[in-house]
Amino acid sequence: MEHTEELGVMAGILIPLALFAMIFGIVYLSKRERMAMIERGMDPRRYKQEQVSNISSLKWGFLLMGAGFGLFLSFFFSQFVFSHLDESDNAALHFSLIALCGGCGLFISHVIERNEAAQKEENEKRNNPE
Repeated sequence: MEHTEELGVMAGILIPLALFAMIFGIVYLSKRERMAMIERGMDPRRYKQEQVSNISSLKWGFLLMGAGFGLFLSFFFSQFVFSHLDESDNAALHFSLIALCGGCGLFISHVIERNEAAQKEENEKRNNPE
């Protein structure tokens, strides 16, 4: 355990360097992609990603609500159902319930998105009969 102070110093140096390298790489590659599109005669503005929509907000909302509900359930189970176990034994319960409920939230978001897309398509067919 005599190397923990050295590891702390190394982490303090390596983490900011890795973060800088990641940001630099993302910016460099996006600029390079843009230049390649211009060289091939394509318009880069045409392929811009769309702005964040309400669907994305819905997805994140359900994910975070599910994760929060999973955290609440894991706390409830660890306090009242599995109270005879140590707190360190409940770590798997915490992570699994957070992931499970977060996944359920994403599934609910997917079902809502699919129903909304089907309803939108049906409305378009109804408004534009061919």
